Amino acid sequence: MWADTLLAAERAHLLRLLAWGAASLFVGTALLAWLRVGARRSMLLEHFALQTAGWGAAEVALAALARTSLVVRDLSGATRLDRLLWLNLGLDAGYMMLGVALALVGWRLARHFGVVGAGIAIIVQGGALSLLDLAFALQISR
Repeated sequence: MWADTLLAAERAHLLRLLAWGAASLFVGTALLAWLRVGARRSMLLEHFALQTAGWGAAEVALAALARTSLVVRDLSGATRLDRLLWLNLGLDAGYMMLGVALALVGWRLARHFGVVGAGIAIIVQGGALSLLDLAFALQISR
């Protein structure tokens, strides 16, 4: 893969990550506002929304920061990027497992719907990040 093609692919990946983060931030915030304005009480939805908005804010910040430091990569830089992506995929799987553990513990042991909602949100975020990272890793690994 040529350096400029890799740069364009990395820029597109960060744009997709930025869009996902912005959408998560918007959905989480909108859901919290809907709960507050309507005086609705749902621990599951509230904690789902808090996790979604928090992850969205972090994703937006990280993607925006990474976009400002994009440079053309040489072979060693491309190799580091590839390895970082595969590390991220492992972390994404870990996030999903953590979300499953939280949801199960929240449901089975504590019967605390807030923990279940947070776990579900973490599963969703980890799954989305893994899809984004996997698509990019497969694109640059060709």
